[in-house]
This record gives sequence, C-alpha cells and structure tokens, in this order.
Amino acid sequence: MANLKEVKGRIQSVTSTQQITKAMKMVAAAKLRRAQDRITQMRPYSQKLTKLIQNVSGGVEAESLNNPYSTQREVNNVLLVVVSSDRGLCGGFNNNAFKFTRALIQEKYTSHEKDGSLTILPIGKKSLDYFTKRGYNVDNQFGMLMGNLTFDEVKEAAEYVMDAFVRGEFDQVEIIYNEFKNVAVQEIKSEQFLPIQMNAEADEAASSNDYIFQPSKEFIFSEIIPKTLKIQFYRTLLESNASEQGARMTAMDQATDNAGELLKELRLTYNRTRQAAITKEILEIVGGAEALSQG
Repeated sequence: MANLKEVKGRIQSVTSTQQITKAMKMVAAAKLRRAQDRITQMRPYSQKLTKLIQNVSGGVEAESLNNPYSTQREVNNVLLVVVSSDRGLCGGFNNNAFKFTRALIQEKYTSHEKDGSLTILPIGKKSLDYFTKRGYNVDNQFGMLMGNLTFDEVKEAAEYVMDAFVRGEFDQVEIIYNEFKNVAVQEIKSEQFLPIQMNAEADEAASSNDYIFQPSKEFIFSEIIPKTLKIQFYRTLLESNASEQGARMTAMDQATDNAGELLKELRLTYNRTRQAAITKEILEIVGGAEALSQG
C-alpha cells in the first residue's frame, strides 16, 4: 500500500490538473459562443449565394459563361485541403480528420499518391505536422492560417487554390473539414471545391426561366462565382473552428469529471492508509506497554 506522502502528492497533482481543465473548459466555452455566432450568421449567406449561382446558371449555356472554375478535366493532379486545429487537447477532433483523409486517399487517390500527383494543403498546425512527418507531398503555404481566422487572410488562401486550378496545376480540389452540428457532435465532411459542381435539380428547374441580366451575364458571373468560392472556403474554416471549440469543451469537461472521480478514489485510499497507519501505531504502543508491564 502506498504511503501517505505519495498519496497526498497525487491528490495535489490531480487537483491542479482539474483546475487547469476547468479553466480550459471555460475558455473553450467562451470561444465556442463567438465561433458559433460567426458560423450561424455565415451559413444562410453562403447557402443563398450558392443556390443563386446554381439557379441562374441553369438558364444559361455553360459555354457562354466562360467560367474557368467549372472546367472539367481529366483528373491527373489532385489537391486535398485538410483543415485541423493549431493545438491539441480536443479529443479525437484532429485524428478523426486525418483518418478520414487517409481512407479517402486509399479509396479514390491511391494511384495519385504513388505517382506523386497528390498534394496536401494543410490548414492548421496539427495538419501541417501530421502530413509533413509522414512524407506526404505537402504545400505548407497556409499551415498557420487558423491562428488568424479573418476573411482577408482566408481569401488569400482561397485565391491561391483557385489560381492554381485555373493554371492547370490541379485538376480537382477537395476540402476535408469538421462540420459543426452542436457542442458534442462534429461531422467530418469532404466537399469538392473545384471544379464547381452545378446541382442537376437546380439546373432543370431554372432552365425554363428567362432571366434578364444587367449589366451582362458574363460580368455578373465573373464577379459572383469567385466571391462564392471564397465565401465557401471561409465557411468551411469557420465550421472547423466552431467544431474545434466544441470538441475541446467536451474533452475538458470529461477530463474534469475524470479528475473528480480519481480524486474520490485517492482520498478514499488516503483515509484508508492513514487509518492503517494509526492502527499500526496504536498496536505498537499497546505492544510496548504490554512488554513493559510484563517486565
């Protein structure tokens, strides 16, 4: 049985850890509220803008749009944008995204990985470290982007990916991220970012509409489509940020509860050890007194 000093030291250590996890939970909760507000405000705008593009484009001939972001090419070079966090202590948030990415590569891009035509664009320090250490072909331009999540910063990353696609460096771009459902639930998703996929149902519904374009459909689409892509890119990062804070809050809450359970066991052990030590001392005193009386 452990001595009292060891048990007391463990109790102090677990108590300190519990205080840290409580503080981290409170910080994550405050960040989650802000992140949740940002994504709930962004979602309707992003969805409406995407739906507008799909509806209007359904009534326009694809050739007349002259839209380089819709160009379908043979998929020879692939870019996977993998979004993670900068820090850990958020449960399986990052590892689940990495496992999902590996499964996606095995399912769809095994040949591209073997011949070196698969590139990973990590966003988040954890993603950058993970794929760099494992020898993937990594583009580290925006590995630290999650530390400063503003639209101006994210826009640069989106433009970088869009320009690379237009130049023909990549034939397909997918974004892998955690979609925020609620505090306890985050769903890993993979979305094709480029080329743009138009919704068949929207095309069919809009084909019967006769739109009047002012100033011109070419100008409207040349302005709206790039903006839509940048907002879609920004939305995925906001989703991941909110998911990260929710996952960290849940993880720290569980860690705090586990520390509480461990403290109960340690205090029980401490009391038992203390009781055993007191009993032993009493027996030694009684034994000594008995020996003296017999002497």
